[in-house]
Amino acid sequence: MHYVEEGAGDPVLLLHGEPTWAYLYRTMIPPLTRVARVVAPDYVGFGRSDKPTRIEDYSYDLHYRSIVRLADELDLHETTVVVQDWGGPIGLRLAVEHPERVARLVILNTGVGAGRAPSQEWLRFRAFVRRVGTDLVPGQLVRISCLSDPGDDVIEAYNAPFPTPESKAGVLAFPELVPTELDHPNAAKMLEVRSALTRWERPALVLFSDSDPIFPPRAAERMAELIPGAGPAEIVPGAAHFLQEEKGEEIAERIVRFLGET
Repeated sequence: MHYVEEGAGDPVLLLHGEPTWAYLYRTMIPPLTRVARVVAPDYVGFGRSDKPTRIEDYSYDLHYRSIVRLADELDLHETTVVVQDWGGPIGLRLAVEHPERVARLVILNTGVGAGRAPSQEWLRFRAFVRRVGTDLVPGQLVRISCLSDPGDDVIEAYNAPFPTPESKAGVLAFPELVPTELDHPNAAKMLEVRSALTRWERPALVLFSDSDPIFPPRAAERMAELIPGAGPAEIVPGAAHFLQEEKGEEIAERIVRFLGET
């Protein structure tokens, strides 16, 4: 597992989603390193980490255990866990199952639960991934999920970790790991994590963008209502699903203030 580690102080763990990697946080890391030790991993199958080549090699438990192992190896304590997209189910599980390591949560455009799809837009996304298979171009997913075009160089950086059909197995696996039905293998665990969040009284910042069709502002309000330690949901204007890409520096400064306040 590849990770970036910069700065000093209490750790801030930055967890990405689908189909990105730690590069997503590149504009956020410098402001955060003013006040924290920043750790930004690439999940197994993403970024510069090793990539098992079979879709069936990937599971929710695999991704979760790899992040637990990282936290153990780096001896992370008093951690602020920042999650977005698939970072939510992974990082929120870390928080509720290893509270001795986690002091705060920052929750960006994500959810955790089971029995229904996050949105109709997400169902269209899953159908698209199933249809195109290994012809999927990860950078194009990022491009069409932003309000403003990130530019060709940025898109190529998102494509770079996936140069062959075999290297895309992790990207193709993630949509199938979302428990849209209650009999899905991941349903019970995700519902358990969601239930545990109703008892999370440590600080939590819920910060969603205003233009994400998968996790709209109402989803932010529901998340903030779920977690006792969260204040009212905050909305970042002018960004879609990958708000770190479009408003990274602004979000980082808000997290710096959150760290100071808590």
